[in-house]
Amino acid sequence: MTSKTGAGGLVLVGRNKAQRREASPQTISDEQIETFFAELADTCNVVRSAKAAGFTANWAYRKRKTDAGFRAGWARAIAEGYAKLELVLLDRAMNGTVKRVPSGSGEKRIREYPNQLAMALLKRHGETAATIDDMISEEEAEEIRERILLKLAKKRARDEAEEPEAGDGC
Repeated sequence: MTSKTGAGGLVLVGRNKAQRREASPQTISDEQIETFFAELADTCNVVRSAKAAGFTANWAYRKRKTDAGFRAGWARAIAEGYAKLELVLLDRAMNGTVKRVPSGSGEKRIREYPNQLAMALLKRHGETAATIDDMISEEEAEEIRERILLKLAKKRARDEAEEPEAGDGC
């Protein structure tokens, strides 16, 4: 168990018996861990998330092995990231993406539907997501879904504002 009291302050450490020592420059703060989990939920990329939080991916992997609370936070972040990915892929599969292609009079836009990518990603991560999904409560899952749907709605509104008006050759 490790507890922090602030940069340069005292730190509570020890497995069997609590001990106090001066915090070292390598001491990871709760804010750094929160940054790591937020970035992990956004990217599902451990290296990028660790870098954003100011520590190494190796530290994160070691911490995950030894700290159940950290492991649970990691699982929640990955579950949220997977839910975001799944919704984006679902949106892409249902609505496609705009692709510009050359035409005789310049350029036109068509919708492309990358179904193979969506299926490959779902097949690759489906089992992991199902396992992780069992680790979070239904209330947490619903909150994550609501935040993702709100983000998708904002993205859709931005995309619709950028698309050309009907009759522009699309």
